[in-house]
Amino acid sequence: MKVGRYLYVAVVVAALAISWSVWQPVTAKADRAGSQVPRFVVDPFFPKPLPDNWVTGEIGGTCIDANDHLFIVTRGFQTGGLVSPEGVGGAPKSVASPPVIEFDQDGNVVNSWGDPSLVATGPNAGRNAVLPNGTHGCFVDYQGNVWIGGNSGDGVVQKYSHDGKTQLLQIGTKFVCDTPTGACANVGATGSSHTLLNLPADIAVDPNPDPVTGKRGNVYIADGYGNHRVVVFDSTGVFVRQMGSVGSGDGQFTSGGGGHPHCVVLGGDGLVYACDRGQDRVNVFRKDGTFVKAIPVVPGTGTPGIGTAGSAWDVDFSPDKRQQFMYVSDGGNEIMWIFDHAVDTILAGFGRPGHMAGDFTFLHMMAIDSKGNLYAGETIGGRRIQKFVRNGDVPTDNLQVVTPAGNPNQRLLHYDPVKNKSTDDD
Repeated sequence: MKVGRYLYVAVVVAALAISWSVWQPVTAKADRAGSQVPRFVVDPFFPKPLPDNWVTGEIGGTCIDANDHLFIVTRGFQTGGLVSPEGVGGAPKSVASPPVIEFDQDGNVVNSWGDPSLVATGPNAGRNAVLPNGTHGCFVDYQGNVWIGGNSGDGVVQKYSHDGKTQLLQIGTKFVCDTPTGACANVGATGSSHTLLNLPADIAVDPNPDPVTGKRGNVYIADGYGNHRVVVFDSTGVFVRQMGSVGSGDGQFTSGGGGHPHCVVLGGDGLVYACDRGQDRVNVFRKDGTFVKAIPVVPGTGTPGIGTAGSAWDVDFSPDKRQQFMYVSDGGNEIMWIFDHAVDTILAGFGRPGHMAGDFTFLHMMAIDSKGNLYAGETIGGRRIQKFVRNGDVPTDNLQVVTPAGNPNQRLLHYDPVKNKSTDDD
């Protein structure tokens, strides 16, 4: 079976109708033939068949624990429907999966929690029903606790025990947000509440002491679709500081529908990385809130480019001590980009729009395990998780410098995946 899939470098965006005139990601580092490019091969057998005819909803978040177990949070259950579209017309019924699923490294379900029959405002609301509405983002902290956010008419981030049986903390108030009226919506402004959130998108917990307070366990929240800020609370939920605001300047986030800090990730270099989808970049801060730099991904993808989706959706790093590679999921172009982390330069990318193994439909959040394997979740139209196995490097003799017709002044690297099939390919 063919498991080697699409691996592209910068020239791939030509096929996706992105203007070469506005896309400038390549630096001298990437122009040198022979640059190391990690190779990923899709595992078409991950995950294993789900039990009880489960069908996953939109994958709102992906995260890895200390045992390299993968957690996904799905949000199809939020609609209140228990039977998927695959089960209509008298066909065999599919069943909505639990909203939180834990997989082992082989893709077996080892735990799940949450009841898809209980929507957040339902009359039978119990422990399971208080999960965030529109689950978005998840994180497993250094103590093994699972954090989940909610961005659909909601304003909370919740902390659960590893098995999901106990809710340990909630930051924010359900269905009350940091806006003038309390409604949860993008009002094109940056809130400053010390207790409320507004449509949070992602979470990261710092195992290291805060540079100002000295306390461990600070919670960084991409807040989010509504507030356009990264806000920091201590381990008990007490406000510490915030960074970012609405705008196009340094450290700001676009106010439009495709903007907002869509991710927040803590790098091994001690910096805070926050995705600004609408402006096709990753904003980088020190933990004290000082802006450091903006890393462009594929400018021209977000507003007013080919749409509001943008190119910076999530960030993660290779597991080596130096975090040599930074990965950025680009749902606007349906490509997973590989950066040289030291010089913030795109080296390569893999993926293309589609539904086959290795393709992406609404590529969303992702995570990297301790072996360097990559897990990518898809939302609208995709509704699945895929595993990409780290499999050596792309052969350097397949890397070529080309001049695209759309921009004769730009030199880009090109890789032909047909010439480098996996050893497992027929």
